[in-house]
Amino acid sequence: MVRWFKPVVFLACLGPLARLACKAYNQALGANPIEVITHSTGDWTLIFLLVTLAITPIRKLTGQLWLIRYRRMFGLFAFFYVVLHFLTYIWLDKFFDVHEMLADIAKRKFITVGFTGFLLLIPLAITSTAGWIRRLGGKRWQRLHQLIYVSATVGVIHYWWLVKKDIHKPLEYAAVLGALLAYRLIQWLIPKLKASKARPLPTRRVELPQE
Repeated sequence: MVRWFKPVVFLACLGPLARLACKAYNQALGANPIEVITHSTGDWTLIFLLVTLAITPIRKLTGQLWLIRYRRMFGLFAFFYVVLHFLTYIWLDKFFDVHEMLADIAKRKFITVGFTGFLLLIPLAITSTAGWIRRLGGKRWQRLHQLIYVSATVGVIHYWWLVKKDIHKPLEYAAVLGALLAYRLIQWLIPKLKASKARPLPTRRVELPQE
């Protein structure tokens, strides 16, 4: 893949933020700009999480090995947009009122699961570098980064509980996530099924009755 493609992908990932900034500059965010920003950054967090999870199956099914180079970038952009999502909540919505935010986390379950998903992404972003992979070792690093499955799941739940009635969009995200998780489950099961079939059955000794 040509070298200039990665910067193009990077700039494209900044497109949603540029679009929001352009709308804000032109005062085109509607009657409730905080809600628009909150929903947009939340949507793009989920989109980048799902794109990150989709890299491995697409790479394996299509044989396009170069796609793996972009998985970390997409994962970090998911974290970038969830930070913007969180900042919108604590800054523009709550004005850094810690007491009100803690009350929200305790009383509103969609806030609770959303905050949980945000916390789960923090160690993944911190340990995304090659240096951390060496420090943790391949297997421990992979086990840690399986938290992305949990984070993506609670992110979808957060959205579902937020909208309450109009669940069309969170249902779409749930369907995509379900397909991606089902693919991984199948890939995990296939070698185990093959190994169980290849294992020889234990022989049973038959004793003849004594006369």
